[in-house]
Amino acid sequence: MKIFIVHAHPEPKSFNTALCDLSVRVLADLGHDVRVSDLYDMRFNPVASSADFLDRADPDYLVYALEQRHGYETATLAPDIQAEIEKVLWCDLLILNFPLFWFSTPAILKGWIDRVLISGLTYGGKRFYDRGGLTGKKAMVTLTLGGRPDMLSDDGVHGALEDMLRPLLRGTLYYTGMSVLPPFVAWHVPYISDEARQGHLKAYEQRLGQLNDLAPLTFPSLDEFDDNLARLKD
Repeated sequence: MKIFIVHAHPEPKSFNTALCDLSVRVLADLGHDVRVSDLYDMRFNPVASSADFLDRADPDYLVYALEQRHGYETATLAPDIQAEIEKVLWCDLLILNFPLFWFSTPAILKGWIDRVLISGLTYGGKRFYDRGGLTGKKAMVTLTLGGRPDMLSDDGVHGALEDMLRPLLRGTLYYTGMSVLPPFVAWHVPYISDEARQGHLKAYEQRLGQLNDLAPLTFPSLDEFDDNLARLKD
Protein backbone atom coordinates (compact mmCIF):
# COMPACT_ATOMS: atom_id res chain seq x y z
CA MET A 1 0.00 0.00 0.00
CA LYS A 2 1.16 3.55 -0.74
CA ILE A 3 0.94 5.64 2.44
CA PHE A 4 1.35 9.41 2.72
CA ILE A 5 1.92 10.82 6.22
CA VAL A 6 1.40 14.53 6.87
CA HIS A 7 3.14 15.33 10.14
CA ALA A 8 2.50 18.59 11.99
CA HIS A 9 4.40 19.03 15.25
CA PRO A 10 6.93 21.82 15.87
CA GLU A 11 9.26 19.77 18.13
CA PRO A 12 11.41 17.05 16.51
CA LYS A 13 11.92 15.37 19.92
CA SER A 14 8.21 15.27 20.77
CA PHE A 15 6.25 12.10 21.43
CA ASN A 16 4.06 13.03 18.49
CA THR A 17 7.14 12.95 16.27
CA ALA A 18 8.09 9.61 17.83
CA LEU A 19 4.73 8.25 16.63
CA CYS A 20 5.45 9.53 13.14
CA ASP A 21 8.96 8.05 13.11
CA LEU A 22 7.61 4.74 14.39
CA SER A 23 5.01 4.63 11.64
CA VAL A 24 7.64 5.15 8.95
CA ARG A 25 9.75 2.26 10.28
CA VAL A 26 6.88 -0.14 10.93
CA LEU A 27 5.07 0.51 7.66
CA ALA A 28 8.27 0.11 5.65
CA ASP A 29 9.00 -3.17 7.45
CA LEU A 30 5.50 -4.34 6.52
CA GLY A 31 6.27 -3.70 2.86
CA HIS A 32 4.36 -0.45 2.40
CA ASP A 33 5.68 2.46 0.33
CA VAL A 34 5.78 5.51 2.63
CA ARG A 35 6.21 9.23 1.99
CA VAL A 36 6.20 11.95 4.64
CA SER A 37 5.57 15.68 4.59
CA ASP A 38 6.92 17.16 7.83
CA LEU A 39 5.19 20.52 7.58
CA TYR A 40 7.26 22.40 10.16
CA ASP A 41 10.54 21.04 8.81
CA MET A 42 9.42 22.00 5.29
CA ARG A 43 8.38 25.45 6.53
CA PHE A 44 5.13 24.86 4.71
CA ASN A 45 3.22 28.06 4.09
CA PRO A 46 -0.25 27.67 5.67
CA VAL A 47 -1.70 30.96 4.40
CA ALA A 48 -4.21 30.68 1.55
CA SER A 49 -3.83 33.73 -0.69
CA SER A 50 -3.72 34.99 -4.26
CA ALA A 51 -0.04 33.99 -4.33
CA ASP A 52 -1.22 30.38 -4.64
CA PHE A 53 -2.08 30.96 -8.29
CA LEU A 54 0.39 31.70 -11.07
CA ASP A 55 -2.49 32.61 -13.37
CA ARG A 56 -5.87 33.99 -12.34
CA ALA A 57 -9.28 33.34 -13.87
CA ASP A 58 -10.38 36.67 -12.34
CA PRO A 59 -7.48 39.01 -11.52
CA ASP A 60 -9.82 41.59 -9.98
CA TYR A 61 -11.62 39.54 -7.31
CA LEU A 62 -10.36 36.46 -5.49
CA VAL A 63 -12.84 33.60 -5.10
CA TYR A 64 -10.36 31.12 -3.70
CA ALA A 65 -12.22 27.90 -4.54
CA LEU A 66 -12.84 28.98 -8.12
CA GLU A 67 -9.21 29.93 -8.57
CA GLN A 68 -8.23 26.52 -7.21
CA ARG A 69 -10.27 24.91 -9.98
CA HIS A 70 -8.72 27.16 -12.61
CA GLY A 71 -5.23 26.59 -11.24
CA TYR A 72 -5.60 22.84 -11.29
CA GLU A 73 -7.13 22.76 -14.78
CA THR A 74 -4.39 25.00 -16.21
CA ALA A 75 -1.49 23.60 -14.15
CA THR A 76 -0.84 27.05 -12.69
CA LEU A 77 -1.02 26.29 -8.97
CA ALA A 78 1.93 27.33 -6.82
CA PRO A 79 4.65 24.64 -6.91
CA ASP A 80 4.40 23.79 -3.19
CA ILE A 81 0.67 23.09 -3.55
CA GLN A 82 1.13 21.01 -6.67
CA ALA A 83 3.82 18.91 -5.00
CA GLU A 84 1.52 18.04 -2.10
CA ILE A 85 -1.41 17.30 -4.42
CA GLU A 86 0.74 14.81 -6.28
CA LYS A 87 1.45 12.99 -3.00
CA VAL A 88 -2.25 12.89 -2.16
CA LEU A 89 -3.09 11.48 -5.59
CA TRP A 90 -0.26 8.96 -5.30
CA CYS A 91 -1.31 7.48 -1.95
CA ASP A 92 -3.82 4.79 -1.04
CA LEU A 93 -3.88 5.93 2.60
CA LEU A 94 -3.42 9.43 4.01
CA ILE A 95 -2.37 9.68 7.66
CA LEU A 96 -2.59 13.04 9.45
CA ASN A 97 -0.25 12.99 12.46
CA PHE A 98 -0.60 15.95 14.85
CA PRO A 99 -1.17 17.20 18.42
CA LEU A 100 -4.59 18.54 19.32
CA PHE A 101 -4.46 22.35 19.54
CA TRP A 102 -7.55 24.21 20.78
CA PHE A 103 -9.94 21.34 19.94
CA SER A 104 -8.52 21.25 16.42
CA THR A 105 -5.44 20.81 14.25
CA PRO A 106 -2.35 23.03 14.42
CA ALA A 107 -2.70 26.04 12.13
CA ILE A 108 -0.02 24.72 9.77
CA LEU A 109 -2.04 21.56 9.15
CA LYS A 110 -5.28 23.50 8.69
CA GLY A 111 -3.43 25.60 6.11
CA TRP A 112 -2.26 22.45 4.36
CA ILE A 113 -5.88 21.29 4.15
CA ASP A 114 -7.06 24.68 2.86
CA ARG A 115 -4.39 24.90 0.18
CA VAL A 116 -3.98 21.26 -0.90
CA LEU A 117 -7.44 19.64 -0.81
CA ILE A 118 -8.55 21.82 -3.65
CA SER A 119 -11.93 22.48 -5.17
CA GLY A 120 -12.45 20.88 -8.55
CA LEU A 121 -10.22 17.95 -7.69
CA THR A 122 -11.33 16.73 -4.27
CA TYR A 123 -14.83 18.21 -4.20
CA GLY A 124 -17.20 20.47 -6.12
CA GLY A 125 -20.93 20.64 -6.83
CA LYS A 126 -22.39 17.35 -5.64
CA ARG A 127 -19.01 15.64 -5.67
CA PHE A 128 -18.63 15.22 -1.94
CA TYR A 129 -18.95 12.54 0.75
CA ASP A 130 -19.03 9.14 -0.94
CA ARG A 131 -18.93 10.86 -4.35
CA GLY A 132 -15.94 13.06 -3.55
CA GLY A 133 -12.88 13.31 -5.73
CA LEU A 134 -10.75 11.12 -3.46
CA THR A 135 -13.18 8.18 -3.38
CA GLY A 136 -11.28 4.91 -3.16
CA LYS A 137 -8.63 6.27 -0.83
CA LYS A 138 -8.47 5.85 2.94
CA ALA A 139 -7.55 8.33 5.66
CA MET A 140 -6.61 8.04 9.32
CA VAL A 141 -5.94 10.58 12.03
CA THR A 142 -3.17 9.98 14.58
CA LEU A 143 -3.18 12.51 17.38
CA THR A 144 -1.72 13.27 20.77
CA LEU A 145 -3.36 15.35 23.47
CA GLY A 146 -3.09 16.30 27.10
CA GLY A 147 -6.57 15.24 28.19
CA ARG A 148 -7.65 11.94 29.72
CA PRO A 149 -10.27 9.71 28.09
CA ASP A 150 -12.80 10.53 30.82
CA MET A 151 -12.45 14.23 30.02
CA LEU A 152 -13.35 13.69 26.36
CA SER A 153 -16.37 11.43 26.66
CA ASP A 154 -20.12 12.01 26.46
CA ASP A 155 -20.17 12.80 30.19
CA GLY A 156 -16.75 14.44 30.27
CA VAL A 157 -16.02 18.10 30.73
CA HIS A 158 -15.08 18.60 27.06
CA GLY A 159 -17.67 16.30 25.48
CA ALA A 160 -16.94 13.38 23.20
CA LEU A 161 -13.69 13.43 21.22
CA GLU A 162 -15.65 12.18 18.20
CA ASP A 163 -17.71 15.39 18.27
CA MET A 164 -14.55 17.47 18.53
CA LEU A 165 -13.04 15.75 15.52
CA ARG A 166 -16.21 15.88 13.41
CA PRO A 167 -15.06 18.87 11.25
CA LEU A 168 -11.93 16.92 10.34
CA LEU A 169 -13.21 13.36 10.06
CA ARG A 170 -16.50 14.11 8.35
CA GLY A 171 -16.18 17.69 7.11
CA THR A 172 -12.76 17.24 5.52
CA LEU A 173 -11.62 13.65 5.02
CA TYR A 174 -14.97 12.03 4.30
CA TYR A 175 -16.18 15.16 2.52
CA THR A 176 -13.47 14.65 -0.10
CA GLY A 177 -14.53 11.04 -0.59
CA MET A 178 -12.05 9.12 1.53
CA SER A 179 -13.01 6.20 3.74
CA VAL A 180 -12.09 7.32 7.25
CA LEU A 181 -10.51 4.78 9.58
CA PRO A 182 -10.97 5.11 13.36
CA PRO A 183 -8.49 7.65 14.79
CA PHE A 184 -5.57 6.58 16.93
CA VAL A 185 -5.32 8.63 20.11
CA ALA A 186 -2.40 8.89 22.53
CA TRP A 187 -4.01 10.28 25.68
CA HIS A 188 -2.62 12.51 28.44
CA VAL A 189 0.85 12.45 26.89
CA PRO A 190 2.53 15.35 28.76
CA TYR A 191 1.61 13.88 32.15
CA ILE A 192 2.22 10.15 31.88
CA SER A 193 5.25 7.98 32.60
CA ASP A 194 7.77 6.76 30.05
CA GLU A 195 6.31 3.30 30.55
CA ALA A 196 2.86 4.58 29.61
CA ARG A 197 4.31 6.30 26.55
CA GLN A 198 5.89 3.02 25.52
CA GLY A 199 2.44 1.49 25.86
CA HIS A 200 1.08 4.05 23.41
CA LEU A 201 3.88 3.25 20.97
CA LYS A 202 3.20 -0.47 21.21
CA ALA A 203 -0.51 0.10 20.67
CA TYR A 204 0.24 2.23 17.61
CA GLU A 205 2.53 -0.42 16.18
CA GLN A 206 -0.31 -2.91 16.55
CA ARG A 207 -2.73 -0.49 14.89
CA LEU A 208 -0.39 -0.01 11.92
CA GLY A 209 -0.36 -3.76 11.41
CA GLN A 210 -4.17 -3.80 11.21
CA LEU A 211 -4.70 -1.12 8.57
CA ASN A 212 -6.07 -3.51 5.97
CA ASP A 213 -8.57 -4.97 8.43
CA LEU A 214 -10.00 -1.84 10.06
CA ALA A 215 -13.64 -1.03 9.33
CA PRO A 216 -14.13 2.65 8.38
CA LEU A 217 -16.32 5.01 10.33
CA THR A 218 -19.92 5.23 9.16
CA PHE A 219 -21.18 8.47 7.61
CA PRO A 220 -24.22 9.28 5.45
CA SER A 221 -24.21 8.38 1.76
CA LEU A 222 -25.53 10.79 -0.82
CA ASP A 223 -27.75 7.92 -1.97
CA GLU A 224 -29.78 8.61 1.17
CA PHE A 225 -30.73 12.09 -0.10
CA ASP A 226 -32.78 13.47 -2.98
CA ASP A 227 -31.65 15.95 -5.63
CA ASN A 228 -32.21 18.82 -3.19
CA LEU A 229 -30.08 17.02 -0.59
CA ALA A 230 -33.06 16.36 1.68
CA ARG A 231 -33.09 12.95 3.29
CA LEU A 232 -35.23 10.40 1.44
CA LYS A 233 -38.19 9.09 3.37
CA ASP A 234 -38.78 5.38 3.80
